[in-house]
Amino acid sequence: MRAMVLEAAGSPLALRQRSVPEPAAGQVLIKVKACGVCRTDLHVVDSELPDIPYPIVPGHEIAGTVEALGAGVSTLAIGDRVGVPWLGWTCGACRFCRSGQENLCDKARFTGYQIDGGYAEYTLADARYCFALPDRFDDRHAAPLMCAGLIGHRAHRMAGDGEHVGIYGFGAAAHIMAQVARHKGQRVYAFTRPGDRAARDFALALGAEWAGGSDEPAPVALDAAVLFAPVGALVPAALKAVRKGGTVVCAGIHMSEIPAFSYDILWGERVVRSVANLTRADGTDFLEIASKIPLETTIEAVPLEDANDALDRLRAGDLTGAAVLVP
Repeated sequence: MRAMVLEAAGSPLALRQRSVPEPAAGQVLIKVKACGVCRTDLHVVDSELPDIPYPIVPGHEIAGTVEALGAGVSTLAIGDRVGVPWLGWTCGACRFCRSGQENLCDKARFTGYQIDGGYAEYTLADARYCFALPDRFDDRHAAPLMCAGLIGHRAHRMAGDGEHVGIYGFGAAAHIMAQVARHKGQRVYAFTRPGDRAARDFALALGAEWAGGSDEPAPVALDAAVLFAPVGALVPAALKAVRKGGTVVCAGIHMSEIPAFSYDILWGERVVRSVANLTRADGTDFLEIASKIPLETTIEAVPLEDANDALDRLRAGDLTGAAVLVP
C-alpha cells in the first residue's frame, strides 16, 4: 500500500510503499476511502506536539470500509462503513475512563500521532473507537466529521446555549459548528484573519450574523466565544468580547503563548476553558445530530500524494472548508 509518512522532525511527508498491516486482537483493518486534513496534523508535522514516535503516518479524520477483523471483534463486520477519530485507544480502568472522561485518560493513544493514521490506503483501528457513518454523507464529506465535527461539537456544548456565539478562526471545525449553532437558533459572529475576505464571505454564506477580522471588536456582547485558531493573543481578545459570566473555549490541542492581560477582562465570573480530545459519547451524539439536520461539509478533494501541498495551504490559511485526501 501507499502511505504518506513523517519520518523525522522537520521533514516533509514522504510517499512510501508499505505492507498492508494485519489486525491484532480487537482491531479492524480499514480501507481508507478519504481522510480529512486537520490542523492537529499540522501540529504533528511541525513538531509542536511532544514525543512523536517517528516514523508515523498522520491523519485522524478517516472514512473507509472494514476489510478484515482481528480476533474477538464482534461489533463490526467486513464491509461496514466506518469513521475513525483522533481518540484511538484508552485504558478503560483509570479514574477518568471510569467517570465518563476517557478523553482525559493519561494512557490514551491518538490516531495519526501515536497510532498510524489515515494518510494511507489502509490503516488499523481499535474496533471500539470506530463510528458508523451517517448514510447521508459520502466518504469525502463524512471525513471532516471525525474531528472538525466532533471537536467542534464538544466545544459548542461547552460554550452553552447563549444567543450570541463568537467563533475565532473560520476553518473546517468552525464551518460545521456554525451550521449546528444556527440550526439551534443561535446567532453566530465570525472572527477571521484580518483581511481574509474569502473566510468572511464563507462565514456569512453559512448564516453568520456578522463577520470581521479578529482584531475588530465584537458588534454585540457575546455569551460565549470558541477559539479554533491556535493563537494565544486571541484569548484576551475574546475575553473582552464576552459579557460578564460568559465563556471562552479554547478548542485546539496546541496554542501559542497567551500574553499577560489585566484582571478586569476576566473579572465578572468570565470563564476560560480548554477542550481536550473527545469521548465516544461525543461521537455518538454528534453523528446523530449530523444525520438529522441540514448540515453540509465544504471540502476540496486532494490526491493522497499531494498531502504536503494540502498541509502547506492549511498552514497559510488558503483553504475554504476542509481538504480531504483521497487515496
